[in-house]
Amino acid sequence: MISTTDLPLVDHRIYTIRLRKMGEFIEVFDRLAMPILLKTLGHPLGFWTSQVGPLNQFVHLWAYKSLADYEARSLARDSHPEFPAYLAASEHLIEAQETRLIRRAHLPSAEVAA
Repeated sequence: MISTTDLPLVDHRIYTIRLRKMGEFIEVFDRLAMPILLKTLGHPLGFWTSQVGPLNQFVHLWAYKSLADYEARSLARDSHPEFPAYLAASEHLIEAQETRLIRRAHLPSAEVAA
């Protein structure tokens, strides 16, 4: 598991997937996007799908050292020569996309003693 202690900035992404297309989206994402994302963004904090509330949502989190780190790795992803193939293959599957950059909040009571 990746610790966010040294990576205080998190890219919180929510993709709303077309009805009954989650399986197809996950297959396309895993096959076409993940090899590029692992090379350019590194390992994610994880992936989730919504079960209650707004449905058909695919959530993924990526941690960064700083805004500059986020911008550099995002540029590497966006300029990767194989990334347009993923965008073309997933375009009909994604209805909406949200991206939030969130910072780690330090709560002394939640800190784990080393």
